[in-house]
Amino acid sequence: MIRLAVACVVLLWTVFSVQAASLSLDGRFEQGGMVIGTVPPGSTAAVNGTRVRVSPDGVFVFGFGRDHGPDVGIAVTYPDGGGEKRRLKVAKRQYRIQRIDGLPPKMVTPPPDVLKRIRAENARIAAVRRRDSATTWFADGWIWPARGIVSGVFGSQRVLNGKPRRPHYGIDVAAAKGTPVVAPTDAVVAMAEGDLYYTGGTVMLDHGHGITSVYSHLSRVTVKAGQTVAQGDVIGAVGSTGRSTGPHLDWRINWFKERLDPAFLVPPMPKN
Repeated sequence: MIRLAVACVVLLWTVFSVQAASLSLDGRFEQGGMVIGTVPPGSTAAVNGTRVRVSPDGVFVFGFGRDHGPDVGIAVTYPDGGGEKRRLKVAKRQYRIQRIDGLPPKMVTPPPDVLKRIRAENARIAAVRRRDSATTWFADGWIWPARGIVSGVFGSQRVLNGKPRRPHYGIDVAAAKGTPVVAPTDAVVAMAEGDLYYTGGTVMLDHGHGITSVYSHLSRVTVKAGQTVAQGDVIGAVGSTGRSTGPHLDWRINWFKERLDPAFLVPPMPKN
């Protein structure tokens, strides 16, 4: 009887160990990070109690915004009814302060007659960020959308004309006007606009499962909404449209409402 009991305990531990090993998480567990999870096909997954999309081959994704709390809860249910829960730490980051002076006052504090336009444009952007398409292009690797000097970093607090503003949620790449901007990974074009109030020429890409990216201040937009683009396809060109003080690309990535750091997805900017 003792041997049987021991054998049962060993069997149960073996089953638990196999199931525990079935959940794999790969990414940056710190503010701004994106994490790709894999589970057996047919599993379900939840992040902080909210169920997330799992692809037919068991891939899911989630991320941590600029000011995310110190931990995250992951819960997985396997096809056989078993499950697993993990509570994982999320590292806190320190952010830079940037001061930008010389902006026209109307671009720092928009006049009342353009607020309606701004609200309408923001609503359209928010709608794109709610998309939850089935593609998993976010997991296929990323490249820089433009080459240049990194002049602004994720999370930095901007002070415009002496007035503190919302943190910067992307990366700024300073480059000559007309420098090509390419898709950093495969996507569907979710928005392609030539003149938004804040961001000027703007392209938004849908990479699947709530991962979207935005490319702002473009001098020209060369794609249309609904178009599928492959990694490296030209989507526009660097410019200084919208609220901008010089030619640069503002590149941002979201997981739904969570703002992610694009720098975590690419190697260091090439020097030439």
